[in-house]
Amino acid sequence: MAPGNLTRVTEFILNGIADLPELQVPLFFVFLVIYGLTVVGNLGTITLTSVDSRLQTPMYFFLRHLAITNLGNSTTIAPKMLLNFLAKKKTISYYCCAAQLGGFLVFVVAEIFILAAMAYDRYVAICNPLLYMVVVSRQICLLLVSLTYLYSLSTALTASSCVFSVSYCSSNVINHFYCDNVPLLALSCSDTYIPDTTVFMLSGIDLFFSLIIVLISYFNIFLTVLRIQSSEGRQKAFSTCASHLMAVTVFYGTLLFMYMQPTTNHSLDTDKMASVFYTLVIPMLNPLIYSLRNKEVKDALKGFLNNPCKSLKLV
Repeated sequence: MAPGNLTRVTEFILNGIADLPELQVPLFFVFLVIYGLTVVGNLGTITLTSVDSRLQTPMYFFLRHLAITNLGNSTTIAPKMLLNFLAKKKTISYYCCAAQLGGFLVFVVAEIFILAAMAYDRYVAICNPLLYMVVVSRQICLLLVSLTYLYSLSTALTASSCVFSVSYCSSNVINHFYCDNVPLLALSCSDTYIPDTTVFMLSGIDLFFSLIIVLISYFNIFLTVLRIQSSEGRQKAFSTCASHLMAVTVFYGTLLFMYMQPTTNHSLDTDKMASVFYTLVIPMLNPLIYSLRNKEVKDALKGFLNNPCKSLKLV
């Protein structure tokens, strides 16, 4: 068929998580609960770290923005996925697909670097506690977060532009539950070498530099903790990092598995399961991991529930 006779795709069909009709309604309720908990947990984290005077340190500032990226990431994907569980026609328009990919990339790249900033924050708090409020001042925190969002936006625009610069012809069934670059490029009827390479390089650069920050921070934390004489002091120092270290390990491990391999080696069904984990499950778990295990947050939550008007300064 001549290139001029090719039909350009105007919409895509999302295969979803499972094809079996009998699983659609149970999966709808499972993911509705997951998304509901994600919204409540992350909105709660954003609210508490904004209004409570005890939670105005750099650590909680970064935690608030982690909650924003988690909520944004899930909200970019979950509502459409939930609708498709109940819909007979699981379609998404060409432009909505591009918007979903762009939104997802903005929030996931921002999350990568906010996690790196949180690792640096823990490094300064443990290794240079006397300089903590100087090195991690409010101005520095605002600068780091602003640069993170600006960079994530530019990365998202570059990557999504590359993915949608290729031609999509007759094949329009995406083997995924949202518009992601790998399954989209697999559908293209034109050469995908440049978009594949660009996306691979951007993923590699983001993961490499953010992971280097995390590894260097925790290497220095580990050395500092080893120098602490008392076992109680070592345990206290490790406990301040345990939640972040666990979340970082799971999140980065999943992303490395997903994106740091050539497209030809991808198993899209395996990627789907990994995507569920870091786009929906991790955003639900993060408020529990970071907040509810923390005494200051528990106290702030109790105070807010006992007198929300006072916490919000309405009285």
